[in-house]
This record gives sequence, C-alpha cells and structure tokens, in this order.
Amino acid sequence: MAQVRDIGIDLGTSHVLIYMKGKGIVLQEPAVVAVDRDTDKILAVGQDALRLMGRTPGNIQAIRPLRQGSVSDFRLLQTMLHDFTAHVIGHHWFARPKAVLSVPSGVNDTEKRSIISVMFDAGMRRTQLLERPIAAALGVGIRFDEAYGSMIVDMGAGATDIAILSRNEVVVGSCVPVGGDYFDDAIIRYLRKKHNLLVGERTAENVKITIGSAMPQAQGITMDVTGRNLISGLPKTQAVTGMEIYEALQEPVADLIEAIQGVIERTPPQLAADIFEEGIVLTGGAAALTGLSESIYDVLRIPCGVADNPELSVAIGCGRALENTAAMRELLSDNRHKWIR
Repeated sequence: MAQVRDIGIDLGTSHVLIYMKGKGIVLQEPAVVAVDRDTDKILAVGQDALRLMGRTPGNIQAIRPLRQGSVSDFRLLQTMLHDFTAHVIGHHWFARPKAVLSVPSGVNDTEKRSIISVMFDAGMRRTQLLERPIAAALGVGIRFDEAYGSMIVDMGAGATDIAILSRNEVVVGSCVPVGGDYFDDAIIRYLRKKHNLLVGERTAENVKITIGSAMPQAQGITMDVTGRNLISGLPKTQAVTGMEIYEALQEPVADLIEAIQGVIERTPPQLAADIFEEGIVLTGGAAALTGLSESIYDVLRIPCGVADNPELSVAIGCGRALENTAAMRELLSDNRHKWIR
C-alpha cells in the first residue's frame, strides 16, 4: 500500500499552497475557478482557470472563491479544495491523511466548519485549523512561546492579518482588507484617471511587480503598459514611469501603515516595547512590494523586515505544525486564541 503523508494547506485569496509531510511544498496553484455562467458548469481550476482570465467570452467567468479574506462562493471553494487535495494525495480511502489548514481571519466559524467538512469529503480523516498569523510566524521561525512580544504582518491578496504574539497566543490582532488586490486596484484607478487607459487585474499586478514601489523611484524607470483607450475604445500602449506607480500606491500603503499603527496603539506597553526593540516581520506575497518595509520604518520608526520567500511562510508554518504535532497541539486547538478588536 502506498504511503500517505499528512498535508498542510495555506488557503489564500489568490493562491493555494500544499505542504506534504516529509516532502515540503508539493503544490502551488492560483485560487481560481472558471465557470460557464450559462450552464453553471465548472470548466477549469487553478492555473488552467487563470489562463482564461480576461481572455474568455462573456459567459465564462474566472472567479476566486475567496475575496478580501472571506468566502465569496462556497460551492466553488469546495470544488477547488477537492481538486487540489485529490491531485496531491490521490484517492486513498483506506489510509486517509490528516490536514492542518490555515485560512484567512475573515472566514467565520460557520465557514470554517463547512471547510472542515469539505476536507473530510476530499479524503482527510481529520482537519485542524491554524490561525494565519501564527502559521506565518512558525514559517519564518519566530519564537512566541515566552512572555515576549513579536509582531507579524501577513499580507495576502485580499486581506492583511496583523498580530502581536506572546505565550503562544495572538494578544492583539486585526484583519484589514488591504493587500495585493488593493494595490492592484489603486494602479487600475490611477491609469484610468491619468491616461484614460483601462487595464485588467493581471496587467495591474504585472505593473506592480515590475516597477511598483512604496518608496520614490529613481528617474528613468519606465514600462510599456497595454490596455484599452477609454476615449477611442481602441487598444493603446502607454509608457508608465516608476514614479507614477509610486504615486498610485501612496494611499494604499498609507492605509496599511495606519492599520499597523492601530494595532500597536492597542498593545500593552511592555509588549509594545518589545516590538520597538525587535521590529516587525512582513510575510505573504504582497509583502514583496519594493520599498514597503522601508516605508513602514519611515513612518513608525520601528525596524521592519521582509521574510525570505514571504509567499511561502504560511504553508511552511502549516508544515512545521505537521512535523511536530505534539509540541504544536495547543496552537491547533479550537477556540484557543482570544482576539482584541
């Protein structure tokens, strides 16, 4: 009989990552499902569905089952999770693996129970949930089992989890709808307003990755961006500078910093002192924005750094919980953590 290994799942707004015990990360797929609206038939999942975004007839939609950190379409989420887990573990009905699943903080208790049920249907014998900031902290190797404050800011596509950790708990936390999608939307609005250029989400994301920055850019950095001219209705290619994208991102970056500051202001003084000494760690795919940690430092005057491979931090954290289940048992317990809103 083939050996079936337990898995850890990072269920994100834009991507799903699966860590297999003893193997590491074995799947990294876009959290997208393509649906024919006329027949309600699901056409593709993951990378195959992503290829259809912006390139399909009007009756075919590429949909993310999670938006801004909460479930927007549970039926599609069920299909997506079933497809990804079946791809990784196959169909082993007599040796069902265990799963550790990290979900965005915006997912409510009812949705969590439903997701656990979906995981059982997908072949899991048991699914335990791990809070996203705790998973991120485990993934980057932050120790938070003692009475000392650590701060993690996990930036996904739809939302950002901000948390102060101490003694294996989230002492103060917040989940705000500021993430990679929010940055992309700001770029779309800016190009439409300044250049009468309408671009899609994938183009805006490519602009952000290529020339986007949270700090002023050196002169001369440009990128040709193709979209639709809102006046003529025809395709148009526009040269866009790095400084323009910096201007577009100023407001969403300021919103993020304000949210971080709000959590620090609600932190007990002694733990806040620890944060000012040790700094802030940024994780998640959106944390890779150039100059973001420097921008946070300039405003808050708190040391700030980005984790290595920040987009993998949560998945690795789920994997570490799997690899050492006995020591992590209390982190995986239901209703363990109390959030101060």
